[in-house]
Amino acid sequence: MSDIDLEMLLFTLASIMAVFMGIGVIFVRQKASARPLSLKKILIPPVMMSTGALMYVFPYFRLSVVEILEALVIGLIFSLLLVFTTRYEEKDEELYVKPSKWFIGILFALLILRIGLKSILSISITPGEIGGMFFLLAFIMIVVWRSSMLIKYRNFKKQRAI
Repeated sequence: MSDIDLEMLLFTLASIMAVFMGIGVIFVRQKASARPLSLKKILIPPVMMSTGALMYVFPYFRLSVVEILEALVIGLIFSLLLVFTTRYEEKDEELYVKPSKWFIGILFALLILRIGLKSILSISITPGEIGGMFFLLAFIMIVVWRSSMLIKYRNFKKQRAI
């Protein structure tokens, strides 16, 4: 098997895995919306995801300043989609994330965009750098989104305490 065939096979397998992971995220989010928000539920995902930054210990995954800035800007833009489409509802003196009709669409649009960007970027960037960029992009999205959730949650708790 040639290097190009192997690369294409790995790209295809990674894309298929990304689709299944996206479907898994949809089920997890639907289930999570049935339980009230808590400080733990807001903070654990970004904290657990932060361990992935250990990839940057290895030179294969390290990014240039330009790649870091690109990932940061795109991550911030995408996070705004999540922040502005996340709705909350109060039930039984608790705060819940309301299931969004937009969430599934946004998730699949991001997935398609990710696969498209990955195929374009793989021409000039190594797979390790692409992995590092997409990790940083996703991490920024999660941190910004969860930070907005934390602000909303704290304001809700303050309002309840009054």
